[in-house]
Amino acid sequence: MPTPRFDLIGIVVADMARSLAFYRRLGLDLPAAADDEPHVEVTLPGGIRLAWDAVSTVQSFDPDFEPRPGNTISLAFLLDSPTEVDATYTRLVDAGYTGHRAPWDAFWGQRYAVVHDPDGHGVDLFAPL
Repeated sequence: MPTPRFDLIGIVVADMARSLAFYRRLGLDLPAAADDEPHVEVTLPGGIRLAWDAVSTVQSFDPDFEPRPGNTISLAFLLDSPTEVDATYTRLVDAGYTGHRAPWDAFWGQRYAVVHDPDGHGVDLFAPL
């Protein structure tokens, strides 16, 4: 059975520039040009990535998404192949966890799926196509 590797913390933001300004004050090196981007990410010491997505970016692949407390931060797990994304998603849903988005080939070049943990937090599963 493949072991997903924790890879990314995703934050959905209403105002990219305002959010990035906050994280710059915490010491993250984020270029000023990123303020106008729909998706921004940085690799933290230790290799974990931190990413910010505008609400419109998330709605481009999840049209029903509406930001509310508890659903704007997700954890993402990297798998070795698209087949492992499908198998892991199926294994979790078959175990009774809630599937939010069945696996699909995302326009950014990854096989992607989203399940919810028992408290409703988004957990993304992905692999390069």
